[in-house]
Amino acid sequence: MAESRAWHEIVRDVLKRHEVKLVTYVPDNVLRPLIDGIHADPYFTTFACTREEEALGINAGAWMAGMRGILLMQTSGFATLANQLASLSVPFQIPTLMMVSERGTLGEFNIGQQLVARTMRPVLDTLLIESHTMTRLDEVEFIVDRSIVQAVATKASVCFILSPLLTGGKVFAK
Repeated sequence: MAESRAWHEIVRDVLKRHEVKLVTYVPDNVLRPLIDGIHADPYFTTFACTREEEALGINAGAWMAGMRGILLMQTSGFATLANQLASLSVPFQIPTLMMVSERGTLGEFNIGQQLVARTMRPVLDTLLIESHTMTRLDEVEFIVDRSIVQAVATKASVCFILSPLLTGGKVFAK
């Protein structure tokens, strides 16, 4: 049987299953369906942040207080996080959950996005942060579900990268 839910509905449902109640984000058009769905669900505490570092700090504090959170951002936003991940999440074993709408590939029109897209995975690898690039609807639930289990159990961060093959990406308007 084919999957009848959209990627963002699957992610929302898996977050609920794993009691990830806090969702911080920097606004992004590709993530808009997920952000809107989470805002509409009273289960979640959801709000926009001015910077990704702010959102990561809020989520880290929430983890220390016993609440699970996830940070939503686009590729360029990830570029600002290396220091916070290396000095907070990794050494203090805070399982930072990140979801990134991938820009910089498959028809990208912004050179800044392209440059960050080429460095994101090597930075994650250097920090020993597991990452998964999701390209197909049929893999979303398995990857998000199992990765949250692992992140919490091992107290290690994880980054979910949403490929334009999954989301449709951002399209240049002529």
